Parts: sequence; C-alpha cells; structure tokens
Amino acid sequence: MRIGICYTIISAENKMLFDAAKSRGIELARVVDGESLLPITANEDRELDVLLQRSVSYSRSLYATYYYERLGTQVINSYNASRVCGDKCLCSLELAAAGVPTPKTFVAFTPEVARQAGRELGFPLVMKPVMGSWARMVHKINDADALDAALESREEMGNPWQKIYYLQEHVDKPGRDIRAFVVGGEVIAAIYRHSTEKSGWITNTGRGGTASKCEVTGELAEICLRAVKIVGEGIYGVDLMESAGGLVVHEINHTTEFRNSIAPTGVDIPGRMMDYVIGRARR
Repeated sequence: MRIGICYTIISAENKMLFDAAKSRGIELARVVDGESLLPITANEDRELDVLLQRSVSYSRSLYATYYYERLGTQVINSYNASRVCGDKCLCSLELAAAGVPTPKTFVAFTPEVARQAGRELGFPLVMKPVMGSWARMVHKINDADALDAALESREEMGNPWQKIYYLQEHVDKPGRDIRAFVVGGEVIAAIYRHSTEKSGWITNTGRGGTASKCEVTGELAEICLRAVKIVGEGIYGVDLMESAGGLVVHEINHTTEFRNSIAPTGVDIPGRMMDYVIGRARR
C-alpha cells in the first residue's frame, strides 16, 4: 500500500495529516508541487496507490491530479472534483442543475452585462472572483455606484479571470455561516463561522472569524451529501448559509482547511481523513 500527499507547503493541516499517517504506521510519500517534474510523454509506471491532493495552487493541483490519475493512481480529490470545486461558476452551475438549494447567481463577461445582473439581483449583492480562497476579493456591493467602482477596478487588472464577473444574491444570514466536513459518505463534523469586528461581514476564520460547534442535524447531513454528489466521493468542506427559506450551499471546498475546527467540534478531523485515505488504498 503506497500513499502519497501532494502539497505546496507544510501547512498546519498538512503537518497534522503527516502525524495522523505516522500514528497509523504509514509513511506518506511526499510530492511537492513546486519541485515536481512530470514526464508527461513517458510511459511511467504507477508508483502510488492513492495520492491525497493538498496543493494550495489550483492550477498546479489540476495538472498534477490529471497526471497521476492517468497513471492509475486514485487521487483524493479527483480531477473532476478539483475542476468543479475550484471554479465558483462551475460549482454553482452544477449545484443548481442537481437541485441543491444555492444562492441566485449570474455570470457576465463585460461590465455592461454585469450591471444588468446587478439590476436583476438588486442590492446589496456579492461579487466574487471565480477562482480564489480565503474570501480574497469577495465584496459586498451595496448600490449601483459601488458596483461601477468594483467593475472599473476589475477591468484594470491584467488577470483575465478577474474579468469573469460572478455576481450572487446577498443572503441575509444571522452573522454566521456553516462549514461542514464530508469524508466519504459521512458528514463527520460542522462548525459555525461567526463574523467579528475584525472580519467584518465575512465569516472566514482565516480572516478573523471565529468558530463554534454546529450540530450535524439530519437536514444538514442530507443537503451536504446531496451537494457533494455533483463531484463524487472524497473529502470536502461544504459551506452553507442559513436563509429565510432554509439552508443553501454556496461553495464546496476540495482542499478544505480544518485546523480551527478540531477544538470546537472535538472531532479528530485529520485522523478521520487519513482513515478514509487508507481505506481507499485498501480497496
């Protein structure tokens, strides 16, 4: 049984995963994305049974995952899961197509059409980059003037991905949202992420939000498992909001962070993740 982990840096989460593997008698093979040289035209033999994909870089993770899957390695999470989860446009599209409750969203390719989306959604609305994490460049837009200013700023950026305008209805949540952890076919834990004076309206714990335990109810488990069906079995962080009409899923994370969720939930999240990875290797 040969298990590896692909990563960019030794983050707190990755160290926990190494420790969890070691405590189970597993020495993880290290695949550092920035040091990898992939012989894509050679007929290489499979060296790993399972690879846990933890790259910070979305683009690197896509290419590395595709390469290792072509060798016959089981990658957690899969190329398709990474492709869909890492692109908010694709994720929203697939969630809606599967009938999973998700906020009303438009995508536009020009400022003029993005303004039309603003009129359709009304204000406030939320504008996000289609790719990104930690709520970077996620803005609550309160009126048409603010939308004009945000669009003008985006148009001046050199990155073409910033000119894909993803606009979403603002859900009037109760100062918090939910991150639920799905491992295989089970929701193993969940937290409330609370906004603070430091984080503003954003709840991300990496931006100053705080975490507390959220009970995994039948309703929460059901909607999370429905959501991850769009990308297949794996390890995910599902982000949800409490709306007036019930829970809505706004994002699925394919390389979810968890270090701030262990203490409030009391769940050994890296241990549960590693048990699942080992189980996949034994299939």
